[in-house]
Amino acid sequence: MTRRIGALGLRHRIVIGFALVALLVSAVFAVSTYALARGYLLDQRERVVQHQALADAGFVQRRLETAGADVSAVLTAAGTPAGHTVVLKWQDQWYASALDQGRDAVPATLRAETAEGRAAVQRVRTADGPVIVVGVPLPAVGGEFYEIAPLDELDAILRLLSTILIGGAALAAAAGAALGAWASRSVVTPLNRVAVAAATIAGGELDTRLPPTQDPELATIVASFNSMVQTLQQRIERDARLAADVSHELRSPLTTLVGSVDLLTARRDELPPRSQQLLDLISADLDRFRRLLDDLLELARSDAGLDLSPEARVDVGELLRHVLHEVGDPALVSGVEDLEVLGDKARLSRLFRNLFENAERHGGGLTAVLVSRSGDDVLVEVDDAGSGIPPEERERVFERFATGPTRRGSSSGTGLGLALVAETAAAHGGAVWCTSSPAGGARFVVRLPEAKR
Repeated sequence: MTRRIGALGLRHRIVIGFALVALLVSAVFAVSTYALARGYLLDQRERVVQHQALADAGFVQRRLETAGADVSAVLTAAGTPAGHTVVLKWQDQWYASALDQGRDAVPATLRAETAEGRAAVQRVRTADGPVIVVGVPLPAVGGEFYEIAPLDELDAILRLLSTILIGGAALAAAAGAALGAWASRSVVTPLNRVAVAAATIAGGELDTRLPPTQDPELATIVASFNSMVQTLQQRIERDARLAADVSHELRSPLTTLVGSVDLLTARRDELPPRSQQLLDLISADLDRFRRLLDDLLELARSDAGLDLSPEARVDVGELLRHVLHEVGDPALVSGVEDLEVLGDKARLSRLFRNLFENAERHGGGLTAVLVSRSGDDVLVEVDDAGSGIPPEERERVFERFATGPTRRGSSSGTGLGLALVAETAAAHGGAVWCTSSPAGGARFVVRLPEAKR
């Protein structure tokens, strides 16, 4: 039971706690009230029956002292209240005011105590319900007088009282649950606001802040949270701008190196074979360094929130054919024509260029590019001829610097191409994911919101 309650949320635990406390308090109150009321009412009823029995016993004794008294007439003339039954033992004979009553209606213990000359009272539950039996000795005539009083009315009152108390306990528990729901809402609502703000910040909106509050107990938490986010935003922006500045500053010496290597490449035939091999290695590493620097600069600008240009309507099919003209075969593009998206054309070009180059370098070659519409979105599916990507690696391929086995055994990439694809797609309100193509290779799917016409 404890494990089940512990598995519930904070709000449900608060509601259950309030309800249980309210039920416990109301149950204690109901039980104590019922016990006190029952004892008091029974005592009062017992006292009344005793007084009535003593009066009736005195009347019967006086009548029996008269010579030639008719016992049946005496019992009838006793004038007992309605529902009461009188049982009389006189001259070793048992008489009763009711035909279905007699000696057996009186408990043996009560008969024994009365026979010893002491008045006694006892509560008994019979087939007809609870009764009070009062025994009074009649020493003057050598008899024993018993009066039986039913407790049906009192029993009905006690049942009604118990029903009311049980209903009151249930209502108190419901009221406690309602109070717990209100209290839990007061407790959980600030936590939900913090959770929503944290999720929004994690989504990239670093300017999100918690609204000010007049609650003195929450003011410190709100101020600390907002201060923490402010510090985090400043640090992230500073780091992003530093990366952007460093990447930008590296472009100048990189340009010089590229120019020098191009000059050597132009006179490559004049170099000895060993120098030509070294030149080829330098050229390959320099090209990889150039692509890494471009990707780093783009990611740094994206992290810093620096847009390259305002959004414009971009024809997806035309953009794909233009990029494929430089990377592969434009005839690979197929599907729906005249689909447009809103975005930065340069960044979208880099997105698809990275996908196509990834397929060429690490996927055995680009095989197909399919453009389609899905609801209000445009889908671009890029298939390659590789062996595919295992399901457990399909999310990690979009992480920064995810090289090695995740890149299907190739180490020639920078580890930033697909990360930049995911960043750019997200910046345009879309997404990218990986699955398997029908031919067995990998399929990268880019989803972008379609521009409204």
